[in-house]
Amino acid sequence: MASPSPARLRAFVRRHTRLVPVPELPGLRLHLADDVMGLLQATADELGESDPDLPYWAFAWPGGLALVRFLADHPQEVAGRRVLDMASGSGLCAISAMRLGAASVQAVDVDPFAEAAADLNARANGVRVGFSGQDLLGAAPPPCDVILAGDVCYAEAMAGRMLAWLGEASDRGTRVLVGDPGRRYLPPGLQRLATYTVRASREIEDGEVKGAGVFTLSGR
Repeated sequence: MASPSPARLRAFVRRHTRLVPVPELPGLRLHLADDVMGLLQATADELGESDPDLPYWAFAWPGGLALVRFLADHPQEVAGRRVLDMASGSGLCAISAMRLGAASVQAVDVDPFAEAAADLNARANGVRVGFSGQDLLGAAPPPCDVILAGDVCYAEAMAGRMLAWLGEASDRGTRVLVGDPGRRYLPPGLQRLATYTVRASREIEDGEVKGAGVFTLSGR
């Protein structure tokens, strides 16, 4: 089956989410889902697939929320800088960076629904962000000043590839910021910059409140 058109993807996102305020992030709204299993089935029906990827784009994940809280506390991390948001999902971190004065922001996610969600969410928040659906992990990190990576250590293979790539970016002089609530595959030895308590959805987490840290690979 051919991939749905961008317009059809955006319509799907609108149909299966609600545009709601993000707790503790004043003025920021996202298209978020209430029922992960229902959305997963709707995604399977839309794509004609029996086992689609989890709709990461439809939820505000704890690692991303912590990262955004950190940026709000330290806007100089992104202000006037070229920012790349890896595994962007809803576009939460990309949108926040743009709202805080980034010179440019590129959201990256291989899920076509993420592109639709990030586009709608950016519009809802009055900003514009670029988007790439390429898998950048197979190539050298592109030139940029800051890379944001929220909640990328949920699976062993993903975490291994991602952290190796982020490490290469850090070695090249890029500021790398990782948000994570203590996932199993978060590697030891990262420099913790801050810890936040964030609200989470029970659809995707084991509690409504989670502790999540912000880390950097600098000086590893």
